[in-house]
Amino acid sequence: MAISSSILFCYLLFSLISNVASSFMYSDDRRDVLFPQILKEEAVTRLDELGKVSDANGYLQRTFMSPASVRAGNLIRQWMEDAGLRTWVDHLGNVHGRVEGLNASAQALLIGSHLDTVVDAGIFDGSLGIITAISALKVLKSTGKLGKLKRPVEVIAFSDEEGVRFQSTFLGSAALAGILPVSALRVSDKSGVTVLDALRENSIDIAEESLLQLKYDPASVWGYIEVHIEQGPVLEWVGFPLGVVQGIAGQTRLKVTVRGSQGHAGTVPMSMRQDPMTAAAELIVLLERLCKHPKDFLSYDGRSNCSTLESLSSSLVCTVGEISSWPSASNVIPGEVTFTVDLRAIDDAGRETVLYELSNQLYQICEKRSVSCIVERKHDANAVMCDADLSSQLKSASYAALKRMTGATQHEIPVIMSGAGHDAMAMSHLTKVGMLFVRCRGGISHSPAEHVLDDDVWAAGLAVLAFLETHV
Repeated sequence: MAISSSILFCYLLFSLISNVASSFMYSDDRRDVLFPQILKEEAVTRLDELGKVSDANGYLQRTFMSPASVRAGNLIRQWMEDAGLRTWVDHLGNVHGRVEGLNASAQALLIGSHLDTVVDAGIFDGSLGIITAISALKVLKSTGKLGKLKRPVEVIAFSDEEGVRFQSTFLGSAALAGILPVSALRVSDKSGVTVLDALRENSIDIAEESLLQLKYDPASVWGYIEVHIEQGPVLEWVGFPLGVVQGIAGQTRLKVTVRGSQGHAGTVPMSMRQDPMTAAAELIVLLERLCKHPKDFLSYDGRSNCSTLESLSSSLVCTVGEISSWPSASNVIPGEVTFTVDLRAIDDAGRETVLYELSNQLYQICEKRSVSCIVERKHDANAVMCDADLSSQLKSASYAALKRMTGATQHEIPVIMSGAGHDAMAMSHLTKVGMLFVRCRGGISHSPAEHVLDDDVWAAGLAVLAFLETHV
């Protein structure tokens, strides 16, 4: 009797485990409607293939209009045509693929990301957004639905977002949004080659006066969406493959120069030094304290309110990424120290408040230490809030995609902010924008260790497909 009971218990336990496991597996019928061959297997293969298109040996690097960038654009164009799209390359090297749908005169949905990379890059940054969009449209072609879209859909592989070659981000998307100044064409790289030269070397002849012709008519555009790896750890931490972006943080970059009295490391007493290095160290620690605990420094007054302080507590990040000294010798008290500050927050007013407080505290410390301080503002970009309707639609599409994959009811899709800049920032000057983030391992990006699970690539493609099927 005891043996029979044990056998019965094992049988019931095995049945329970099998039933639970089956809810996370796909029947052959379900797999067919999830299009894994296109949205997963082919998409992952294409990401790997694109990741091998590089200007460097041993690591991935594609910069604006470099030979590898042009080869990557040609490859993307082939995949667009495979998906049934009409393709072209514009005068700033952006690669376009478009289907008109049932009404060619209707406002178009734009879907995009960038084909350029940083130095020693991962294979998903930028490329993932391009490939998932193409894959979703290829599914519609394979099911005979591509020509039945209610509005035109255009996929754009932007030629430059990272700004590695010319230190000028968003060249491609800014041109289409109409915010790229003519002067950008005359910016030179380290070899003295201008943007204009780089384009002409690749048989793209653009006159300065024709730059404005690249701008899209806002009345012709319905909206812009972008799929991108998160480049952070939040989605992995909460256990979700997809997340909807609330907004993109505004950013300020500063260069701080601290000047003191250069001297001999062995002969100047500590009490008589005007050391810019120790002053800089105190300033950097101050910055960290301010950004970790803004409520300890800012008060509820005319410059700050409750909502601003709450926003800063959750979104403010500050980084000192570069530091240098002169004359930079081990036996010399430096005469000058410079360092950079990168400060980001989703609340523009709050960012300005922090900068105001940082400036006040900085000059007090410099005065106390008898050194001089100069703060130069090198870059400013306002925060961009994603469109509420587009975000809601992307959230619904993500929910539907994950439910289709697992067969199970899903929890609420996470809504997160982006601390990194994206082409959506530039495109927000043209139209409403929405973004979908995809989980990446360890939150690592801008590194060959950057990784997205094959199933998460699949989930992203299914979410774009669901968005197109439901809202376009």
